Amino acid sequence: MLTLTRKSGYALIALSYLSDPDNPIVSAREIAEQFDLPIRLLMNVMKQLSRAGLVKSVRGANGGYTLAVDADKITLRRLIRTIEGPIELARCLAFERKGAKCSVVKRCPLRQPIHRIQEKLEEFLDNITVADISHNTYSTHRRQK
Repeated sequence: MLTLTRKSGYALIALSYLSDPDNPIVSAREIAEQFDLPIRLLMNVMKQLSRAGLVKSVRGANGGYTLAVDADKITLRRLIRTIEGPIELARCLAFERKGAKCSVVKRCPLRQPIHRIQEKLEEFLDNITVADISHNTYSTHRRQK
């Protein structure tokens, strides 16, 4: 089954929240409290996003995180690769990327179809951005001011 991991889901929630113009700088704690996420895991996710240049950390009393890249430039593929590493539909794809060969690769009837599906999956994920996903998301999750 293909599914987003918790870490990827939390990254998507955080990036979507940061993409809201009403949230220019937000602490990880605020995001965690807003969506009832485990703060320690979210802080690790935010560090990964920061290292990848998707968010930047702002120090100080009113510090937190802000987007370093426009939400319409952050694809779902980039987000998942940042948090999880390469997206591989089948283990044989992981082997090939590392230079190893699957023991049945020469006679495997699924090799080419799996490669085509992998390409289509990556293309699909490249065409979905954080902005696409977060559009109208915060009408029910706005912070109380």
